[in-house]
Amino acid sequence: MLSVEARPEKRTEKLDLRLSLSAKRALQSAAQAARRPVSDFVLESALARAEETLPDRRRFGLNAEQWKAFQAALDAPSTPAPRLARLLNQPSVFEKGRV
Repeated sequence: MLSVEARPEKRTEKLDLRLSLSAKRALQSAAQAARRPVSDFVLESALARAEETLPDRRRFGLNAEQWKAFQAALDAPSTPAPRLARLLNQPSVFEKGRV
Protein backbone atom coordinates (compact mmCIF):
# COMPACT_ATOMS: atom_id res chain seq x y z
CA MET A 1 0.00 0.00 0.00
CA LEU A 2 1.25 3.45 -0.83
CA SER A 3 1.44 5.73 2.14
CA VAL A 4 2.50 9.29 2.58
CA GLU A 5 5.50 8.12 4.62
CA ALA A 6 6.52 5.57 1.99
CA ARG A 7 6.60 8.30 -0.64
CA PRO A 8 9.56 10.53 0.25
CA GLU A 9 9.10 12.71 -2.82
CA LYS A 10 8.36 16.36 -2.16
CA ARG A 11 4.73 17.37 -2.43
CA THR A 12 4.56 20.08 -5.06
CA GLU A 13 1.10 19.52 -6.55
CA LYS A 14 -2.21 20.71 -5.17
CA LEU A 15 -5.65 19.14 -5.49
CA ASP A 16 -8.71 21.18 -4.52
CA LEU A 17 -11.84 19.44 -3.40
CA ARG A 18 -15.41 20.59 -2.75
CA LEU A 19 -17.32 18.54 -0.20
CA SER A 20 -20.28 18.79 2.10
CA LEU A 21 -19.92 19.84 5.72
CA SER A 22 -20.88 16.34 6.86
CA ALA A 23 -18.24 14.76 4.62
CA LYS A 24 -15.63 17.18 5.94
CA ARG A 25 -16.55 16.38 9.52
CA ALA A 26 -16.41 12.64 8.83
CA LEU A 27 -12.92 12.98 7.34
CA GLN A 28 -11.77 15.12 10.24
CA SER A 29 -13.13 12.62 12.77
CA ALA A 30 -11.53 9.69 10.99
CA ALA A 31 -8.20 11.50 10.71
CA GLN A 32 -8.34 12.36 14.40
CA ALA A 33 -9.12 8.73 15.28
CA ALA A 34 -6.13 7.63 13.17
CA ARG A 35 -4.00 10.36 14.79
CA ARG A 36 -3.11 11.74 11.37
CA PRO A 37 -3.35 15.21 9.86
CA VAL A 38 -6.45 15.45 7.67
CA SER A 39 -4.41 16.00 4.49
CA ASP A 40 -2.28 12.90 5.19
CA PHE A 41 -5.36 10.84 6.03
CA VAL A 42 -7.19 11.89 2.85
CA LEU A 43 -4.12 11.37 0.67
CA GLU A 44 -3.40 7.92 2.13
CA SER A 45 -7.04 6.91 1.76
CA ALA A 46 -7.19 8.13 -1.83
CA LEU A 47 -3.94 6.34 -2.73
CA ALA A 48 -5.22 3.11 -1.14
CA ARG A 49 -8.41 3.36 -3.21
CA ALA A 50 -6.34 4.04 -6.34
CA GLU A 51 -4.32 0.89 -5.69
CA GLU A 52 -7.54 -1.12 -5.36
CA THR A 53 -8.87 0.31 -8.63
CA LEU A 54 -5.80 0.15 -10.85
CA PRO A 55 -4.19 -3.31 -10.62
CA ASP A 56 -6.13 -4.84 -13.48
CA ARG A 57 -5.70 -1.74 -15.63
CA ARG A 58 -1.95 -1.43 -15.42
CA ARG A 59 0.30 -2.43 -18.25
CA PHE A 60 1.94 -5.82 -18.15
CA GLY A 61 4.52 -7.37 -20.43
CA LEU A 62 4.68 -10.84 -21.93
CA ASN A 63 7.40 -12.57 -23.89
CA ALA A 64 6.50 -14.18 -27.24
CA GLU A 65 5.65 -17.56 -25.71
CA GLN A 66 3.49 -16.03 -22.98
CA TRP A 67 1.73 -13.80 -25.52
CA LYS A 68 0.91 -16.82 -27.68
CA ALA A 69 -0.52 -18.68 -24.66
CA PHE A 70 -2.48 -15.59 -23.64
CA GLN A 71 -4.01 -15.25 -27.10
CA ALA A 72 -4.85 -18.96 -27.19
CA ALA A 73 -6.64 -18.64 -23.84
CA LEU A 74 -8.65 -15.67 -25.11
CA ASP A 75 -9.55 -17.47 -28.34
CA ALA A 76 -10.48 -20.76 -26.69
CA PRO A 77 -14.18 -21.56 -26.27
CA SER A 78 -15.51 -20.96 -22.80
CA THR A 79 -15.83 -23.84 -20.40
CA PRO A 80 -19.43 -24.83 -19.70
CA ALA A 81 -20.56 -23.75 -16.23
CA PRO A 82 -23.94 -25.39 -15.61
CA ARG A 83 -24.13 -24.28 -11.96
CA LEU A 84 -23.51 -20.67 -13.00
CA ALA A 85 -26.11 -20.91 -15.78
CA ARG A 86 -28.64 -22.34 -13.31
CA LEU A 87 -27.89 -19.56 -10.83
CA LEU A 88 -28.28 -16.84 -13.44
CA ASN A 89 -31.63 -18.28 -14.54
CA GLN A 90 -33.07 -18.16 -11.00
CA PRO A 91 -34.89 -15.03 -9.83
CA SER A 92 -32.71 -12.94 -7.49
CA VAL A 93 -33.77 -11.96 -3.99
CA PHE A 94 -34.59 -8.53 -5.43
CA GLU A 95 -36.89 -10.06 -8.03
CA LYS A 96 -38.52 -12.25 -5.35
CA GLY A 97 -39.14 -9.19 -3.18
CA ARG A 98 -37.31 -10.59 -0.13
CA VAL A 99 -34.94 -7.73 0.50
